[in-house]
Amino acid sequence: MEILEWIRFGIAAALILSGVVIIGIAIFGVFRFNFVINRMHIAAACDTLGIMMILFGLIILNGFNVMSLKLLLIIGFMWLANPVSSHLICKLEIETNENIEEECEVIK
Repeated sequence: MEILEWIRFGIAAALILSGVVIIGIAIFGVFRFNFVINRMHIAAACDTLGIMMILFGLIILNGFNVMSLKLLLIIGFMWLANPVSSHLICKLEIETNENIEEECEVIK
């Protein structure tokens, strides 16, 4: 039984570490790109994936119980809310930025 616990711990640790690495790449990408829309794209995609990996690692580490259900609800909420909020922020940037045509190609 102890071997199965070590395997579960290894899988959970790999998921948590990969989530942290993905979020670290997102932080680097936010500072690397110059324009708001590019920054928003990298932040939204990597944020959703990184948090999902970390929470799946916590679910595996914790076992399957009521707490795992709460973490699954958080993952579901992130998958629904993050793309919508990113879209609204990018739409606001396109509508309010006067120099948007100079910064990037905008198809009207």
